[in-house]
Amino acid sequence: MVYDSVQMGERTGAVLGPETEVGREHLSTKRIPPEKRLIFALDTNIGDARHLVMTLGDSVQFYKLGLEVLMSGNYLELAKELVEQGKEVLLDFKSFDVPRTVAAAVREARQSGGTFATVHAHDEMLKAAVAESNGIQILAVTVLTSLDQSDLLALGFPAQVTVEELVLSRAKRALDIGCAGVISSGLELPALRADLGDKFVIVVPGIRPVENSDDHKRTVSVEQAFLMGADYIVVGRPIRDHNDPRAAAEAIQQRIAALFKN
Repeated sequence: MVYDSVQMGERTGAVLGPETEVGREHLSTKRIPPEKRLIFALDTNIGDARHLVMTLGDSVQFYKLGLEVLMSGNYLELAKELVEQGKEVLLDFKSFDVPRTVAAAVREARQSGGTFATVHAHDEMLKAAVAESNGIQILAVTVLTSLDQSDLLALGFPAQVTVEELVLSRAKRALDIGCAGVISSGLELPALRADLGDKFVIVVPGIRPVENSDDHKRTVSVEQAFLMGADYIVVGRPIRDHNDPRAAAEAIQQRIAALFKN
């Protein structure tokens, strides 16, 4: 089956080409309720975050808490509030520090009742995080979706190392260490599933339901992400900045439900 990127609801800024071969064989079969496959990025200050949660109501069942809300204070308190409301939480603090500090951060994070926590894909950091996880699942951040091949060159990686190769290498090591899964752009999904199977979680940020022009360079649409093997997608600005955030979230939920109906 051939899906044109425009038919799928998005002209992406990614290197997918005008047409992408996508079937349903990689659609996740994990026992995840469809309404929890959408993770809303609550990237704002604590006051606006609480207002958004109230506005979104039952249209969002899973929240990502990132660095902006972390720096505005009461981060774990907000996480606990969401869990008490029956929501799931991804603590997206993207820890990158000496292993002992990473372990301490995860130890604190697990008190929130959150489902996932993110750590950059450095072996020793991941080992420290997994050792302290005890209830919260660790996701390895492979390569940020704001980075592309030119950024890897600027960071000093050899020209022959592609983004996909780096993602695959980091993902394999993360899974060997014991991480529950990875954070990856949708562009690497086919390679991740082909090389590493479907027994681990892949969370895909950089989802753009419309044409993309922001700082996410490696983006895909809702349908592309799931049909290529995502378990969850993270959506932020397309919902948060919409004139009716709840309606925007509900529209995405409908698209997800259509994919996962019997």
